[in-house]
Amino acid sequence: MSRPSWDEYFMGIAFQVAKRSTCNRAHVGAIIVKDRRILTTGYNGAPAGLPHCDDVGHLMVDGHCVRTLHAEQNAIIQAALHGVSVKGGTMYVTHQPCLTCAKMIINAGIVRVVYAGDYPDENSRAFLAEAGVKLEHFPWPPDQEEGEA
Repeated sequence: MSRPSWDEYFMGIAFQVAKRSTCNRAHVGAIIVKDRRILTTGYNGAPAGLPHCDDVGHLMVDGHCVRTLHAEQNAIIQAALHGVSVKGGTMYVTHQPCLTCAKMIINAGIVRVVYAGDYPDENSRAFLAEAGVKLEHFPWPPDQEEGEA
């Protein structure tokens, strides 16, 4: 077994964070890292103190569940809540960010986004590119070495 790269290590943690998700339509996890230190984590779920999709069902509008905050949003909000600057950080997220999350990432000063799963939002990609935020696809799970199962 080889030692994981930093991207593999942090993406693995993002997938663990996703297991806390309370909306079964998609389990999404995000972490924000700077200087190889985890600053915050977030997963998709209802605002604090409000009922979760898993408990009361989805609140659907135009094909999207609006009961929950996205993982990226929760990671950024946690930073703000606890006075942690994410400027210059990297976000690892299990899915490509949507446009709303991309705009929040840009305004939070995050400079790099590493994601695993695709999300069909070309506007998100365009906004991140125009803002100079690096968007990097990291296939998950990473390739296993021969002989590993």
